[in-house]
Amino acid sequence: MAYYPQTQYTKFESDTFEFNLTLSTRQKHIMDRLYQSNGELTTTDITSCFNVTIQTIRKDLNELSKIGLVRRVHGGINLPTRHQNVSFSNRTIMNLAAKQYIARKVVELLPADTSVFLGIGTTPQQVALALLDHPGLTVVTNNLNVALTLCHNQNIQTYLAGGKVRANDQDVMGTETIEFMSRYNIHYGVFGAGGLSSKGELLDFSTEESTATRTIIKHSETKILVADHSKMNRYAPVITGEINDVDFLIMDKISSPIRDICELYDVEMFEVDPELERPQC
Repeated sequence: MAYYPQTQYTKFESDTFEFNLTLSTRQKHIMDRLYQSNGELTTTDITSCFNVTIQTIRKDLNELSKIGLVRRVHGGINLPTRHQNVSFSNRTIMNLAAKQYIARKVVELLPADTSVFLGIGTTPQQVALALLDHPGLTVVTNNLNVALTLCHNQNIQTYLAGGKVRANDQDVMGTETIEFMSRYNIHYGVFGAGGLSSKGELLDFSTEESTATRTIIKHSETKILVADHSKMNRYAPVITGEINDVDFLIMDKISSPIRDICELYDVEMFEVDPELERPQC
């Protein structure tokens, strides 16, 4: 029987509670395959990928379901409702190595003494962590975790937008947020997307998210889209823009259709695959 060590990916603490989520390497591989298979997997398909019993796989699936990463259905699993995003805390553990590699590439692109928009989501949070030692930085954000991360360096000037706090997403949205962000003329806008269609559409889960991203695009001189491979062909109901709205695309894996579109519109691509070991199925 194969042995998969436990890997702790994230720990979130506040004054009132502690969130401590742990996935095994096998469970992480299951999540990767779920995204790669358009959000549906049978128990038989999953069992065939691992040298473990079906009872062990069922235990994994039950644990993933309990923390909200998957939904159990007869004979397998699928992703939670496609019209809503997974909670921020659970998204933090997904494709973490890929997000860290993406963040490092962003840092390489940014000069000293520059200004940056950092958008919502977990990949911009990883960018903030990678930027902690960056000299002469000014950051404007509506991402609560970005602001809290950058507080650890008093030499970084961080401006946090006001508005309504979305607890599940750990960010700030609303009219006040857009008005605040619209006051700035920023060198680099770094943002993610809820999904990226094969036609090159940037997708989001709400009009609020879409408006915030469009504001970053409008008020940034250079636009950098950051996304891990799970965003490819992932459905979200709101079209925010097109791939030709950005100057740089940074992903761990870039599909052929997206590569063709980027080449057509002279969008510079960076593929930063962390080459994680995955089971061959």
